[in-house]
Amino acid sequence: MLDTVLIAVGGFNLAFMAAWLTIGALENVFHPFLNETYTAQVMDLERMREEYPEAYTHVSYRRVTNAKLRKRLFAFIVVWELLATASLWLGTAAMGAAVLGLVPVSTALALGLVGTMLFNSVWAGFLIAGNFFCYWFGHEGGQNTHFQMLLWGLANCVLLIGLASYF
Repeated sequence: MLDTVLIAVGGFNLAFMAAWLTIGALENVFHPFLNETYTAQVMDLERMREEYPEAYTHVSYRRVTNAKLRKRLFAFIVVWELLATASLWLGTAAMGAAVLGLVPVSTALALGLVGTMLFNSVWAGFLIAGNFFCYWFGHEGGQNTHFQMLLWGLANCVLLIGLASYF
């Protein structure tokens, strides 16, 4: 019974992340202005330019001012989020199938780890790009969310790797 519960716990944790990212990715598909505006502000260094002009002068060359390029980058982000979401749901389904004995646990855990890695790549990517665009100058809330999501994903990686060593 413990084996079944452990696999189910791993599956539920994947489902929680998948549900969270599904909402965010679908918002970006159907209501892109909710995040696209802030993404453009970060890439344009808008808040930094307005609120921290002395610091802005040192990094102003990093701005992405081309609206078409910013839209393409945002579209790439959304596609990547959708890929991560689909991968998380696949891992969730595989974990459910493993609970029922239909899929080997090792396969389910591997698929779950791939989904979790893609989830982590979304947030690590935002943190890395955000660091390049100095988004702690005016977008601290976004940075905090990205850190929290990365920590959540890393915790699930640890759980799945721990389960893999158990099985």
